[in-house]
Amino acid sequence: MSDPPRKETDVARRIRARALARGHCPVEIAQEIHEACGPLFGTSRIKAHRLAHGVALSDIVAQVKALYEVDGKPAPRLGETLLSAYESGYKRPGPEYLHYLCSVYRVEPDALDYQSPCICGRGHATRPGGASVPQPREPERRPAQDPGALVGAIIPRADERPWATVHDLRGPDRAEGPLSIDVGEEDIVLRRTLLQLLAGAGVALDGQFLGAVDNLRRKMDDTLVGATVSPTMLDQWEETTYGYGQQYQATPSLRMLCDVLLDFSEVRRMCDKRQPVELQERLCRIAAQLSGLSGLIMINLGDHRLARSFFRTARTAADETGDRQLRAWVTVRESLVPMYYGDPREALHLARKAQDLAGRTPSVAAAMAPAVEARALGMLAMRGRGDAAPSARRALVRGRSVFDQLSKTDTSDLVYGFTDRQMAFYEGDTFTSLGDHKHGDEVLSHALTLYSPTDRVDLTLVRLDRAMCKLHAGHPDAALNAGQEAILDLPADHRSDILVHRARQIGAAVSAKHGDMPALKDFYEALAGPWVKSPTQGRPSVPPAEQV
Repeated sequence: MSDPPRKETDVARRIRARALARGHCPVEIAQEIHEACGPLFGTSRIKAHRLAHGVALSDIVAQVKALYEVDGKPAPRLGETLLSAYESGYKRPGPEYLHYLCSVYRVEPDALDYQSPCICGRGHATRPGGASVPQPREPERRPAQDPGALVGAIIPRADERPWATVHDLRGPDRAEGPLSIDVGEEDIVLRRTLLQLLAGAGVALDGQFLGAVDNLRRKMDDTLVGATVSPTMLDQWEETTYGYGQQYQATPSLRMLCDVLLDFSEVRRMCDKRQPVELQERLCRIAAQLSGLSGLIMINLGDHRLARSFFRTARTAADETGDRQLRAWVTVRESLVPMYYGDPREALHLARKAQDLAGRTPSVAAAMAPAVEARALGMLAMRGRGDAAPSARRALVRGRSVFDQLSKTDTSDLVYGFTDRQMAFYEGDTFTSLGDHKHGDEVLSHALTLYSPTDRVDLTLVRLDRAMCKLHAGHPDAALNAGQEAILDLPADHRSDILVHRARQIGAAVSAKHGDMPALKDFYEALAGPWVKSPTQGRPSVPPAEQV
């Protein structure tokens, strides 16, 4: 011991040897190792506990797997690489893995530097008067071939353990596999809903579900100011986030919301600690995109209050990145909330604000914002605003001019981009609102040829706009039939609020122009079938004629 040790393992080995000679227990040894090696090598508390027991990564992995076997559970995916990531701080163990690591080290989560309580609800630490934890080198250790033997003999057999196993605690409504750290009631509600959807059970939105959604969004707000991830992890999250753009139209809204929010919850947990600037910026970008996508889904489900809240969270995250184009994307997407469910004047304001943020550089928001402006002006023209019609046509020209400059990447994503079929849909919708039903129907017919059969939301909206064209052409019966067919052609789980709401607008317009036609009764009865509905109160099921 003449030369000072230069390696972390050497320092830890000397500390452990001296402490064992003094009769110290592993918990005390871990504390000594952390205090000595932390400032020198950045040794984490969880690594200090492994070094205190004098075992390798493979030994701890073997012990955790043995515990799973004793509990009658499939072998976990925990490996040396993942355990090393826990020790280095690149990842944090989920509740199930944390429970078993606490069982291995006979300590509580806070001793491993994790503040969340263990899911078992019981203590792991050695109780006063209990048997001391045997050390790895003691000869009385059980032989390795014994199924109950664990490397280092740190953990007792199942019948000696005073705590409940994770297998006993998890209900049938919980998803399989290790859960993430800090699993709250929101995650439980989302996972239960997702499993019910996967099982084909009918799921109705209720106060508990919407409360869980909003609580999750609030937690993101709380933690955005407060993060430790690797660039590889962020690469995977970015791929997942953009993958949702391809699934958005084809997946039922409620199922999509569950998937997105479960990932959103994971991203929130990664924001718990501040990170290097470049990683923090990427993480905030992912948070803004997922929050904005959640806002779009809430528009489809008809809850404009939660939609606005998610867009507000998305703005907060986008502001952290300093990316004006991202802020412009969030703003122009937010403008769809008042356009579909509120005041076209506010939609017009947000669309113009998005154009200011986008600037002169061709971008998704710079192309989409004028198109949204044109749609809002078209709605105002229907309400009698005289200057709205020419302004709407000029906005379409501006939007088309920018759209033609976009890259193929920007025009291939329905969520984070702005596609040619979306541009055609916006143009056709504007012409329809301006009363130019012939031109509108031509453009909308062209848009139908561009959409895939799986792009259910926009495809149905286009069909409903064509039904409105028939009404403007003086064919109310044909309009009602077309609107009814557009809704009934959808599977029940795709009949979201935004589509039924838009169909009801057709009925309201027919009633305003032609009175209570006999076909209206059949039309509304058809719309009363099963569909994904939000329980949000305070919004009339049939909008006044002046809102159409």
